[in-house]
Amino acid sequence: MQTRTKLEKSDILQLFQKGCKTDLKIGIEYERLPISLSTFKAVDYAFENGVCSFLRNFAREENWDYITDEYNIIGLKQEHDTITLEPGSQVELSLKPEDTIFDLEQKVNSINKKFKPILDKFGMTLLNYGVSPLSTHKSINLIPKRRYKIMAKYLWGILSDVMMRETAGIQCCIDFESEEDAMNKFRIANKLTPFMTAMFANSPIRGGVDTGYKSFRALSWLNTDNDRCGFVGQIDEKFSFEEYANYVLESPMIFINRGANVVPINGKMSFSEFMADGFEGNEASLEDFELHANLYFPEVRMRNFLEIRNHDCVGGGLQYSIPAIYKGILYNKSAMSETEELLKDFDYRDYSELRYNVPKSALNAQIGKFLVKDIVKDILYIAEKSLIEADLDEEKYLEPIKEYALNGICPADVIIKNWYGSWNKDIKKLIKYINR
Repeated sequence: MQTRTKLEKSDILQLFQKGCKTDLKIGIEYERLPISLSTFKAVDYAFENGVCSFLRNFAREENWDYITDEYNIIGLKQEHDTITLEPGSQVELSLKPEDTIFDLEQKVNSINKKFKPILDKFGMTLLNYGVSPLSTHKSINLIPKRRYKIMAKYLWGILSDVMMRETAGIQCCIDFESEEDAMNKFRIANKLTPFMTAMFANSPIRGGVDTGYKSFRALSWLNTDNDRCGFVGQIDEKFSFEEYANYVLESPMIFINRGANVVPINGKMSFSEFMADGFEGNEASLEDFELHANLYFPEVRMRNFLEIRNHDCVGGGLQYSIPAIYKGILYNKSAMSETEELLKDFDYRDYSELRYNVPKSALNAQIGKFLVKDIVKDILYIAEKSLIEADLDEEKYLEPIKEYALNGICPADVIIKNWYGSWNKDIKKLIKYINR
């Protein structure tokens, strides 16, 4: 009988090393809220014309394969693309990374076109918005995925249920060439995240009322689980794959999978303790680490690519402004240097304070002596100059966000103005505006 090799940290570091590549692509993970066009409430997974039925119909019409959990449909896949469900039935497109943002846009448009007749038949829409506009977590059921039930019981933050069941965001996926390149991008991406959260803030109305926050979604992440959310480390210039791995290894575990069974751990040990001692006769495997790392939710997550996470879901072309900014800055060494120079006077405490102030104030938040709305203009200038230099016509994807940010506003500002103005707090008008 072959003896099983004990998992070592070097095995884990190989996961990151394997991400080093020369052919750099760009990817997005794009979540949206399933909303009824008759009631404006969240559409339940199990309704007759609910989210499960929507997936089943789409799979039949377009020949996608089911992703299941104990025979329950929790997503679809076709080659390298997936359509999966977040805990409250939010629909996420996770697309194969592409060479250009144009390719991503074409893929999203193609899938949306195929979605539309089924959505119309079911009287629902997938809303480009950061938080459920009318339904709250108390009336949104978890989908029948075992890990979500365990997570819902474990996550201790006062808004963790909001995060899980109500929110939708957009994540950007960035490639790296080497460990040094990965860490440079990791550091700069972390510094950019609060500015990006501010620019794309799009979740002020929740439960049918003005929350007083421009990104209630970002607020929910601040109150989910500080053991696994926020910045990794001190945004240190000398960060490495190993230092990132150490933070993940020392974070509390939630569960492991063993065959068809889910084994709850519920924070009783860190992954490093699991590697050393095992748990209830189970020894740590590389698959266990990959699962654990996927249950670690920092602003920027290291995988075999960088996953930059904290942006509200937006539409109207703004969804492509997000990867355009990151591509313009992180795929151009001069642009990276300019960004570092722009942000050099701010330290970890400044970024941490900004992260807590942005959900309420967005572009009107302050970092040091500066307003965020003034700094983002320089960020957009750096990204645009880089994209123009690349000569792929991708600078056009910055135009939607420039219309807001260069005027010192974010999407939430427009919503709030209309909410108290011509909409007269009418949720129907909000949905119509977002869904235009």
